[in-house]
Amino acid sequence: MTVPSAAECNLPMTNNEVNVDNALDRYLTITAIPGRSGDEAAVAAKIVEFLREAGVTDSQIEFDGAETRTRLDGNCGNLIVSLPGNGNGARTLLSAHMDTVPICIGSQPVVEGDEVHSSAPTGLGADDRAGCGAILTAIVERLKQGDENFPPAVVSFLVQEEIGLEGARNLDIAKVGQVDRAFNFDGGTVEKLTIGAIGGERMTIKVTGIPAHAGVAPQEGASAIVMASRAIADLHARGWLGKVQQGDQAGTSNVGVFQGGEATNVITPEVNLRAEARSHSAEMRTRIVSEIRQAFERAAAEVTNHEGAAGSVEFSSNVDYESFALAQDHPSIAAASDAVRVVGREPFPEISDGGLDANWLFRLGIEAVTLGCGQRNIHTADERLVIADYLDACKIATWLITEGAGNEG
Repeated sequence: MTVPSAAECNLPMTNNEVNVDNALDRYLTITAIPGRSGDEAAVAAKIVEFLREAGVTDSQIEFDGAETRTRLDGNCGNLIVSLPGNGNGARTLLSAHMDTVPICIGSQPVVEGDEVHSSAPTGLGADDRAGCGAILTAIVERLKQGDENFPPAVVSFLVQEEIGLEGARNLDIAKVGQVDRAFNFDGGTVEKLTIGAIGGERMTIKVTGIPAHAGVAPQEGASAIVMASRAIADLHARGWLGKVQQGDQAGTSNVGVFQGGEATNVITPEVNLRAEARSHSAEMRTRIVSEIRQAFERAAAEVTNHEGAAGSVEFSSNVDYESFALAQDHPSIAAASDAVRVVGREPFPEISDGGLDANWLFRLGIEAVTLGCGQRNIHTADERLVIADYLDACKIATWLITEGAGNEG
């Protein structure tokens, strides 16, 4: 796929310089604040403080109450910031998520050379505080140049992305309003334009066996561990776990949580598992889920005690996000490509095998391109932020709501 260049669109090739110290300080400040999924209130409060210092008025700042609709009870909803501008031209959305994964709790971000890492034995939290920092910088730079000089824009700082895109899923679209172009800032390299993503579904499985004394009368029991293990082994042997390829249909699946048992002298009566399935085809994802369910039900029926009594399975699944792909001539792709070229890089499109806030934004009628901010090794204790990439992300976000606002290739 090719997209028109900035020159082909007759767009100005500006430097869009940002204040490096201030841009980095915003990132370091919000990254040091703990904010796992459902606990983003302190992060949001600091973002609001930065916004007010920049001149954003209280009437432009609101929360949408998403935490009352998410599966996890949270202490904060999505933060929505309106930048009215002059009211003319395309209305642009910028978004990023405020939460981090648990390994990042206690992060102590420090600058070392051309990177930022955590001096504590934790993840850094660049995913996605770097996205928040880049957008905050863009807002500040726009206000410095005079917000009224530019077309309207809106910003969404989203919650609970890391546990199934819950913030985006429950976004109050009425508070966001109509948007013409949308750009989601998340993990990855600056050059990568994520224009589509996979769909995902999560499963909860409860296997109930028959308890018995493991030493005195093991024949009277039917182990839930054996049932679950047999199902997993069957799925693996038949190619329905891990990378799944069945004919021309592909996907992935994983049993990631396996919990059960309290004593070695008891035939285990209950095991609880959590699993997931992903595919760019909704039909294939549904088939993977069906195969997993059937394997567990079959194993529970086949593992019996000496009297022929069998176990049982309680199975539930929930679609986290459906797959999507933007049209190749989408104006957001053209604008994102121009923005990346303006900072001297060459963009390339990609379809992601992971879920993004953009999955749910798409379902809500907001068709967003996702751009990276220089995060590396996310969700690990060795997570890093490449400072040069982060600063370019700041420039890209700024360009999209200033020089690039309203222009299309």
